[in-house]
Amino acid sequence: MRIVRFSPGPAAGLGSDPLFGLLEDGGLIHVITGDPIYSGIQKTAAIIALSKVRLLAPVIPRSKVVCIGKNYADHAAEMGGVVPEEPIIFLKPNTSVIGPHDTIVWPDMSERVDHESELAIVIGRLCKDVPIERVNDVIFGYTIANDVTARDLQKKDGQWTRAKGFDTFCPIGPWIDTEFIPGTQKITATVNGELKQSAQLSDMIFKVPEIINFVSRVMTLLPGDVILTGTPAGIGPMIAGGSATMSIEGLGDLTNKVSKN
Repeated sequence: MRIVRFSPGPAAGLGSDPLFGLLEDGGLIHVITGDPIYSGIQKTAAIIALSKVRLLAPVIPRSKVVCIGKNYADHAAEMGGVVPEEPIIFLKPNTSVIGPHDTIVWPDMSERVDHESELAIVIGRLCKDVPIERVNDVIFGYTIANDVTARDLQKKDGQWTRAKGFDTFCPIGPWIDTEFIPGTQKITATVNGELKQSAQLSDMIFKVPEIINFVSRVMTLLPGDVILTGTPAGIGPMIAGGSATMSIEGLGDLTNKVSKN
């Protein structure tokens, strides 16, 4: 199932609040009640065309976005580091999350804002110390993320909170796929029509089971938490006034504009 969160618009007669729905064949959205992470999949009678709505971030983490650093060997090398012995974790605030086609706002205190295409895991239940063999029990689904980074501030600060924590610095979408299985799918980043990153999810150093096991040993994961699994080589600056598209084979495309304040 592909779960979308969307704004229906006044003409749809579905109210003004964001809604969740199942994206079905033919580009139709079957509206569901509530947040499916908390209330399950309960269909209503309402159906609306995907072309008539504005997609939003498919999940707004109530708690946190956990990120994995240097999880592709080629990216670790381009950052001047060695392959880590265990996952490197850091956090982005939930206020950094935006959706498809929303605008990444370039902060005035940075001179370089980079793209980082990543597979994102959406957690479906409260969990702690998850054994590797039970990891699938806590995954709600997968989506795409762009771990936007003010690269100059990352280098200046020596740690990553400011560089990765600005509002709009975590685009997520376009939907959550509950049946996606990470394997050899291609992951790419395209900036203003030019391919910048290209790898396979199988190139990840630490795979999804290892990541969830490790993170959940450090912190309790809550329903709706999102884990970003790292980016391959090819990171680089985006351009103010341009756009960036993060893509994963089988999950779709996440496109955002970039604008200075």
